[in-house]
Amino acid sequence: MIIGIPKEIKSNENRVALTPGGAAMLKAAGHIVLIETGAGAGSGFSDEDYAKEGAVLIPEAAEVWAKSEMIMKVKEPLPQEFIYFREDLTLFAYLHLANEQLLTEALVRTKMTAIAYETIQMPNGSLPLLTPMSEVAGRMSVQVGAQFLEQFYGGRGILLGGVPGVPPADVIILGGGIVGTNAAKMALGLGANVVVIEKNADRIRYLDDVFHGRIRTLMSNPYNIANAVQKADLLIGAVLIPGAKAPKLVTEEMVKQMKPGAVIVDVAVDQGGSIATVDRVTTHSQPTYVKHGVIHYAVANMPGAVPRTSTLALTNVTIAYALELAGKGVTRALYGNGPLKHGVNTYRGHVTHSAVAEAAGLPYTGLDTLLPIS
Repeated sequence: MIIGIPKEIKSNENRVALTPGGAAMLKAAGHIVLIETGAGAGSGFSDEDYAKEGAVLIPEAAEVWAKSEMIMKVKEPLPQEFIYFREDLTLFAYLHLANEQLLTEALVRTKMTAIAYETIQMPNGSLPLLTPMSEVAGRMSVQVGAQFLEQFYGGRGILLGGVPGVPPADVIILGGGIVGTNAAKMALGLGANVVVIEKNADRIRYLDDVFHGRIRTLMSNPYNIANAVQKADLLIGAVLIPGAKAPKLVTEEMVKQMKPGAVIVDVAVDQGGSIATVDRVTTHSQPTYVKHGVIHYAVANMPGAVPRTSTLALTNVTIAYALELAGKGVTRALYGNGPLKHGVNTYRGHVTHSAVAEAAGLPYTGLDTLLPIS
């Protein structure tokens, strides 16, 4: 198979979909890797690094898209890339289609097969290709929150961990999954008071066990959320429903009750956000805005700020699936591979993920009804 790696064009997105090591693995398996010139530079990988591993350097993105049978990306294509879509092409990337109406419609219209990293799901419910970026984003959420709490950035002027004789900040985390757990680790390590709000009782017990009671846990309901949000110095939104829009758990009225100069970091912004006042997506170059006296950080590609770490972590988990898709061909790779089937969001002009179909207001078609009889 011919696999293309175009350069990411999203604002301040410095990750790349494949490391030179990943290119070497695909090359060793008999495949051709086309990589746009400079695609790896933001992650510290030179064109020479890829050339040494047998990748073919292509100067223009249009040529990479045109010559490839499968495109691997990090972030979803932007509208200016829709012109490259075609029926015989497979897209393998983070897509977050529940919050991308125009992209969903373009994929359906062009009958392109789109496999989303974030909806590949194991039988136990885990999301193996989303997990490493959730780990990065969870840890980063505390770093950026601590930064914007500084008065220089308009924050309350408090140190997350306090000092002897001065109380630490209150960090409230909505969601106890991968993002929330990693945020709690970082906040606890910095000495903050940490509260995690979670709806799954078993997950609450797990968090209480692994943190040995050093964090507080609360059952998710409007009353507990409202009380906790009012006390927050840093509020982190870490809610995820695979493939679907994030539920709005924090109302605008709750935000109005927050302390002036408090900070909100909504990691779920790429799925629409879990906080009502997160009504826009920000970028690394302009990461925040202020509403009701509260600083809002709503960057949809947080791991792009640490591209070296993120690219290495991403390739670690995507390469096995890329090898299977390339080695068997997309259709054959889907037979008997339940996790990979979950990743297929669009196929031959149909939306094949129910949550995406619901969010887009488009008909849902089960993938199994579309696959040729084996």
